[in-house]
Amino acid sequence: MQTIYLDHAATTPIHPEVSAVYMNAMDTVFGNPSSIHSFGRNSRKLLDDARKTMAEAIHAEPNEIIFTSGGTEADNIAVFGTAAAMKEKGNHIITTAIEHHAVLNSCKELEKSGFHVTYLPVDENGRISAEQVAEALTDQTVLVSIMYGNNEVGTIQPIKEIGAIVKDHQAIFHTDAVQAFGIMELNVNELQVDLLSVSAHKLNGPKGVGFLYQRKGLQTTPLQFGGEQERKRRAGTENVPAIVGFAEAIKIARNEIENNHQKYNRYKAIMTDIFRKEGIDFEVNADEVDRLPHVVNISFHGTEIESLLVNMDMAGIAVSSGSACTAGSLEPSHVLSAMWGNDSPKLRNSVRFSFGLGLDEQSVRDAAMKTTQIIKRLVK
Repeated sequence: MQTIYLDHAATTPIHPEVSAVYMNAMDTVFGNPSSIHSFGRNSRKLLDDARKTMAEAIHAEPNEIIFTSGGTEADNIAVFGTAAAMKEKGNHIITTAIEHHAVLNSCKELEKSGFHVTYLPVDENGRISAEQVAEALTDQTVLVSIMYGNNEVGTIQPIKEIGAIVKDHQAIFHTDAVQAFGIMELNVNELQVDLLSVSAHKLNGPKGVGFLYQRKGLQTTPLQFGGEQERKRRAGTENVPAIVGFAEAIKIARNEIENNHQKYNRYKAIMTDIFRKEGIDFEVNADEVDRLPHVVNISFHGTEIESLLVNMDMAGIAVSSGSACTAGSLEPSHVLSAMWGNDSPKLRNSVRFSFGLGLDEQSVRDAAMKTTQIIKRLVK
């Protein structure tokens, strides 16, 4: 049976060229980057080169890049590290109701220790406005954390406009760009963000590695203690092979951004055209705002998500009903709930299709046709 992977927003297959670089580093580089002998210096050179690649990708400086174990740790450093470093200046945090749980659950944990968190509501397209942030700011606000692009519906937030508002305030501005990095061109100076989180496995790199951009001069309190790696910002021996693989994935992704945008837009058009021609009752969610091109969230009216996903999996189509981090949960998506309310039928019939490496127009057509057959069978 042909299998078609349409869940790239959850994780991506490692690119063959990335795998080759990763495995070569695994086989040939083992020195500790903190050691002063030749083995250590060789590892350090690879780290320095990778750090430069990552910095260039977001128009930052190499010493502003902190290697992490992935997006969750980067988000945690941004939230907890900023809260601890700024605690003498205030105890208020602003975020949105549709953030990734790496941010949301960090904020909820801080509430237990006396922090006040404003969870900005979103409109039916999953978007907030810069004005909402401006109205929520107080003299006690120390952190504003707004994701760049949503992982479930793809909505892009007005980060540049928010950055212009926050820049004259004491608050630190963080954006979770895990879903956007490698898909969108990002410039931390134009966006005026102070912190930005990234994860390698979202752009065909290895799992277990990411980075946090931290603007020069900004202080965050470390979450773990040990050696003086990462300029004392994140202790622990760096994962050199994974970081080298990550850097290679970034180079490939940057060269393919424009081409991928065109491909993903074609894939969306192919799917929706087939659904229309086949008479499927559907609605593309968050279709009225700027979205990440590789994420398409569709409501199939008259279906139930559990049976729909099971049947699609049996047909060899891998999709998702929301964030991979809540897979298996019986609770409805917090993103969709925030957009439409807990009583909306869309919470029970929305599917996320996400595009990436390994797909072509024919496989997307095949997936769309199989999906129509399943829906026609399920909708009586």
